Amino acid sequence: MTTTNATIPDIAHHTAQINGAELHYVTAGSTGSPILLVHGFPETWWAFHKVIPLLAEDHQVVAVDLRGFGDSSTANDDHDSTTAAEDLHGLIQHLGLGPVHLTGQDISGGTVFRLVATHPQDVLSLTAIEMGLAGFGLEGLAEVTHGGSWHIGALAAPGIPELLFAGRERELLGQWAFPSMTAVAGSITDADVDELARTYARPGGWRGAVGLYRSMLTEGDDLRNLAASRPLAVPVLAVGAGGGPFTAATLDQVTAGEITAVQLDGVGHYAALEAPAALAAQILDFVRSVDSA
Repeated sequence: MTTTNATIPDIAHHTAQINGAELHYVTAGSTGSPILLVHGFPETWWAFHKVIPLLAEDHQVVAVDLRGFGDSSTANDDHDSTTAAEDLHGLIQHLGLGPVHLTGQDISGGTVFRLVATHPQDVLSLTAIEMGLAGFGLEGLAEVTHGGSWHIGALAAPGIPELLFAGRERELLGQWAFPSMTAVAGSITDADVDELARTYARPGGWRGAVGLYRSMLTEGDDLRNLAASRPLAVPVLAVGAGGGPFTAATLDQVTAGEITAVQLDGVGHYAALEAPAALAAQILDFVRSVDSA
């Protein structure tokens, strides 16, 4: 497995000191309204490497490694979605690009929701891909007796990720995580798995995921209260794929206005890797409509 970070043409790699952490991010494109891409699990910015060139033809694009993921600083033991949201707020301020079209997926849901709700001046729109929220049904994915996944409880249990996953990153991602939730054959390559496993394999490389999954199991009341007092007021695009209408049903509960919902048929959970052209087309159409309004 390589120890050198992967890259693609026509992007630049950067780091910024934000809230006591070093955040790694990549940029592409030089014109148009800015789009900020936020990955899920088991991902890094690399999850969007096929989408970035398509968006960058018309927009300034930033894809970040959240604290505790990728080539950003490892997270502390008390890491949570609130810290991750404040990191994104700090990054947007650092870049001077706000407000941005925010795009997030998977377990970054709590993070991006908190950012929009607490710093609405940072965000022009929200695109949510295969995303749920604690307090609005996401916790059910931890119920293994009702079809939920074992990995959620394992990641949230103190000491268990280091005990079970450390040294097995390549096998976990390549033999379980991606095969179990991918529908488009061949869309996620061995090189993709190598790049993603590379950073989870560093010392403390699981702490970012641990913090977000622990948040998922504990922040339901907090997010319900936040949604009641500060429902999302920006335009929202909900993109469903392997999870069907779950994303749209979740966002509909926390958004003040109507949402735009689309479904990528024949695509598994990892939409940005499995169907980059279809996903980029939906994002571009949505962003264009927001910008024109």
